[in-house]
Amino acid sequence: MTRVANSCDAVNLSQGFPDFNPPEALLAAAAKAGREGPHQYAVTWGAPNFRTAFSRKQSRFMGIPIDPETNVVVTCGSTEAMMAAMMTACNPGDKVVIFSPFYENYTADTILTGAIPVYVPLRPPEFAIDPDELRQAFEQHRPKALILCNPGNPTGKVFTMSELELIAALACEFDAFVITDEVYEHIVYAPNVHISIATLPGMFERTITCSSLSKTYSITGWRLGTVVAAPLIIDAIRKVHDFLTVGAAAPLQQAAVTALEFPDSYYRDIQASYTAKKDIFLGWLDKAGLSYSTPQGAYYVMVDVSEFGVTDDLSFCEWLARKVGVAAVPGSSFFREPVHNLIRFHFAKQPETLNAAGERLLKLRSHAKSLNID
Repeated sequence: MTRVANSCDAVNLSQGFPDFNPPEALLAAAAKAGREGPHQYAVTWGAPNFRTAFSRKQSRFMGIPIDPETNVVVTCGSTEAMMAAMMTACNPGDKVVIFSPFYENYTADTILTGAIPVYVPLRPPEFAIDPDELRQAFEQHRPKALILCNPGNPTGKVFTMSELELIAALACEFDAFVITDEVYEHIVYAPNVHISIATLPGMFERTITCSSLSKTYSITGWRLGTVVAAPLIIDAIRKVHDFLTVGAAAPLQQAAVTALEFPDSYYRDIQASYTAKKDIFLGWLDKAGLSYSTPQGAYYVMVDVSEFGVTDDLSFCEWLARKVGVAAVPGSSFFREPVHNLIRFHFAKQPETLNAAGERLLKLRSHAKSLNID
């Protein structure tokens, strides 16, 4: 969809990356590291100063002690973190529970590991867990792991404590890992609160927490990810990670220490900033009369376009980009079950970008009346 957007000068609200710069202090640190180094390999599982700074920050926000020597691996983005976690936890033929809708890499990670995905639907518009369906999946398939994206992409869902306790209870009962993707941990909208399932009783020993610096510091191109887990798991992940990528970029780890040492006010400010962006874009959706599921976290919103008679959401998104001038992602790319009435926008953009997209979306209905969009 980014290629389509670029070809027709559409406002690109498809691929989830910001159109604004990282913090100035971080840019200055990157420039300094570019001049002064380090320019050679860091310790493969992460430069010591990076792991120390990250562990201090993560201990503060998770509310549990994280040891930089025994609980952390630094990876080439959360994409590698998830792959290393899957290869550590699962053997060929193991079953892995994936909530649907899901970030598309999770299926690929499972298949590349040789494991078998088992899909459990989250029910729109709240994307709620059906406890009976989840238990049935555990009882029938005896999974080795469950993948949990919290806050969620593409839904913007923040899992509640009761939902996390349900997942934790099943993981403990059936002796399964929980592999979490928490890249949006600091982008949460009040009154919702992000809770790491690893902090629940008995869960640190069976949770592999994956995250990255990409979303929190607007550096998606730096590819700095993290894994937090118990020492025995970390020891195995280090080995997998070493053979996957050797290690993350040394000068970028050096620069990122600056960001990891930001005060708590930085995280309050980004929550306020993204809340404002969310409010701007949802305001335009309201003006356009479009139905959507209000995001609780992350920076995505799922919009229901069934009123336009859509049977092919990919064709609709291509039409939307070319004729209306706004690019979205077809929702079917995130679902295992057949869903063709949802599309995903993201709003990690400057207000002027969101306003430009909103102005164009106001004309969606007039375009739809005169054009075949099926």
